[in-house]
Amino acid sequence: MTRPPLHASVDYSFDGVVAEIRLSRPERLNAVDIGLTRGLVAALTHAGEDGARAVVLSGAGRAFCAGHDLKEEPAVETVLQTRARLEEIQEVTRLVRRLPAPVVAAVHGYALGAGAEFALCCDVVVAAEDAVFGFPEVSVGLSVTGGISRLLPALVGWARAKELLLLGERVSGPDAAAMGLVARCVPTGEHESTALDLARRMAERPALSLSLAKQVLDAGLDSTVDGAMAREVEHALLTSLSGENDAPREGFNRG
Repeated sequence: MTRPPLHASVDYSFDGVVAEIRLSRPERLNAVDIGLTRGLVAALTHAGEDGARAVVLSGAGRAFCAGHDLKEEPAVETVLQTRARLEEIQEVTRLVRRLPAPVVAAVHGYALGAGAEFALCCDVVVAAEDAVFGFPEVSVGLSVTGGISRLLPALVGWARAKELLLLGERVSGPDAAAMGLVARCVPTGEHESTALDLARRMAERPALSLSLAKQVLDAGLDSTVDGAMAREVEHALLTSLSGENDAPREGFNRG
């Protein structure tokens, strides 16, 4: 199968363990256009095909991603073309969830609209203190995509999710960490090194157990408690037969 081509709007590198993906339209604050979306889809596909044990997603320049590029002239589209474009954006979320490896987002500056969606679909989000998250879609007459209508309430709760979407208010990095929107907030300039450190630490874990832990949490968003427990048993059987449970167990022995 031919790998999808990378795009100038997205940089990709792989060191044999960790794949690094960087949004690279710094002159437009990495705003989303067709090229960036397709480049990000291609880069995530490459990470999966390369067998990356972990992935780091970041943005070049002064921001992670400022959302859709509203300065571009809107394309004249049919309803079917608009649907195809929106589903292509949603493919980013689908690919992140399908990847066996965890994806760590390193966010600084603006992460607005689609940019926030790209970040929050990742497994772990590291935000710099200067990060700014927001969902301006309603304010400009648009609608959220990327699965955020399900992911956001899971992160911050139903009431806070409605407030964030309906008001479109912006959230700083420290406030995002305090409300559970992101995993942690670090001093400005340390977000990428922290994300890479976390990715490398995850990559050192037994691969199957790591992947199943990611999958069971993601699947739990869409399942009942009974369904979640059944899946946990299936995963426990898989890990017990994999041989990975011979890994060092010092963490279980600490009193």
